[in-house]
Amino acid sequence: MATLIERLNESLLIGDGALGTYLYSLGVPRNYCIEELNLSQPYLVEKALKDYIDAGSQIIRTNTAEANLYYLSFFKLENKIKEIIGKSIELARRALGSREGWIAGTVSPIWIKPADPPIDLSTRRHLYEEQISLLLEGGCDLLFFETFTDLSDLLLALELARNKGARLIFAFVASFEEGKLASGESVGEAFSKLREAGASLVGINGATGVQASIHLLEEIEKKENELLGAYPNAGKPEFYEGKLTYSASPSYFGQNVLRFVEEGVCLLGGDYGTEPVHIAAMAQAAVGLKPVKRKAPKLRLRYEVSEKETLPQVEESLLERLNKKPIFLVEYDSPKTLTMGKFIEGVKAIERAGADAITLADNSLAILRVSNFAAAIHVRRVSNLIPVLHVACRDRNLLGLQSELMGLGTLGFRHVLALTGDPAKSGDHPGATSVYDLNSIGLIRLLSGLNRGVNAAGKDLKGKTDFIIGCAFNPNTAQFDVQVRKLEAKLAAGASFVMTQPVFDFELVKKIFSYLKPLGIPVFVGLMPILNYRNAEFLHNEVPGISIPEEIRNRLRKLEGEKATETGVEFAKALGEQILSHFNALYLITPFFRYDISVRLLESLHAKTPV
Repeated sequence: MATLIERLNESLLIGDGALGTYLYSLGVPRNYCIEELNLSQPYLVEKALKDYIDAGSQIIRTNTAEANLYYLSFFKLENKIKEIIGKSIELARRALGSREGWIAGTVSPIWIKPADPPIDLSTRRHLYEEQISLLLEGGCDLLFFETFTDLSDLLLALELARNKGARLIFAFVASFEEGKLASGESVGEAFSKLREAGASLVGINGATGVQASIHLLEEIEKKENELLGAYPNAGKPEFYEGKLTYSASPSYFGQNVLRFVEEGVCLLGGDYGTEPVHIAAMAQAAVGLKPVKRKAPKLRLRYEVSEKETLPQVEESLLERLNKKPIFLVEYDSPKTLTMGKFIEGVKAIERAGADAITLADNSLAILRVSNFAAAIHVRRVSNLIPVLHVACRDRNLLGLQSELMGLGTLGFRHVLALTGDPAKSGDHPGATSVYDLNSIGLIRLLSGLNRGVNAAGKDLKGKTDFIIGCAFNPNTAQFDVQVRKLEAKLAAGASFVMTQPVFDFELVKKIFSYLKPLGIPVFVGLMPILNYRNAEFLHNEVPGISIPEEIRNRLRKLEGEKATETGVEFAKALGEQILSHFNALYLITPFFRYDISVRLLESLHAKTPV
């Protein structure tokens, strides 16, 4: 039988999916120690592993990702670590049976909560060493280090594995859309250092979906005999009624297999949200495909700008302005770094194009950005735009939320969009903890209380805030009536305006109007220009709350570069005119910092809107 390395050089091998996600779908409660299931419910773990193997997985990861003494100690299971790891390998072997395949002993980083003290190097070495030793003693075919965001941490684990005699080591990093690890290295730099340290195969997993993973791999050079892997997520998770759901379909995974192969991947699996059906779709698409032996990297240019201005301080009500004229609200994200130049440049351009307000997200999709509170200060400093601040319940507990909102009130900020927030686990700091002391309705009630001059404990604040409270509405759902009822609950809690998810359907604009007009509340309908086919596929398949008609995606499929962008902009213009024929307000979402596109749309729509 061919060795694993020989097989990886000959053909595309299919890995498994997200064991945790699948076990949760089989009834395991969230926040349960899934490694403990090796002992208490071995039949369930074996079934899950077998389902992945039946779907086409040839490399199976053991249920040991967090089977380290530190993590297990939170469940008082540290004394059972040997039993947990040994049983997991046994279950994987049993599930594989006589079929061709390899058992990968899985190790993930030793996550600590942000508020916990750091683990010193000596302790960290001991924790990894114990886990690695037990996996090798159990007879794993290879070691699989996954979802590492700190390169030095992964290099430490790799060094310990080599010292213990490991021959096959797969090393995967979690990098986000900008192509950097949390420790600062680019993906390419990380891969180079990992290969030098003895990794047999390097790859990405656990942080990005299909499109972003391919985008990252495009920038990677592949030389002959270098092995590359990818385990993308099934899109961004949506948190609804206490559950996480993922939107990327199995067929979407299958359709993109060839693109991964073209970027040099020889091992393709799935991470968060990927179940056996996703693996089966990829396995079917992988038949007969051979890995690319070498490819050149695709380089991208990046630039920065800087400016300084003075700070105006007056903020009128957008709703009062809405009684006089159509209102244009533009979303423009704050940067992921400390360089504010391009952001400020965009703010000025958006104001010159006729926007009334700028809305600032609160680390949307759980990706770290400059505080939108600080960004709003910059907006005031360089423009007369009205800031509308998103406030999410994810990152701050009840105490922190109130403190920040009181601070906003003292500085005269008035417009707030109340959101539950995307779960922290899905973002670029997977070790972070989602708080969720409140949901969006609870936050609206809190804001209403502050407007009455009382805090959540009912204490007098010796003054009142003057917040104009907004809420979100998702029209891109088959359960439209359910979303309307949720909106009505938000209005009853105190919301006074609505911002919708982006809409891509002319008929849906009419539907929103017919359902929401009787509620008598200002509605800012979301408009997001599509840049190209890849952008459309990503939004449709991987971002919760967004649905793009197949007709539009098919139209963009045949176009590339500026032709695709022009088509997307022209479609957005037509859709924007449709929105403004029904509503006196528009919520324009800037794609990928391309404020030039927002400027074009603003200028065009302004020219066709009576003042």
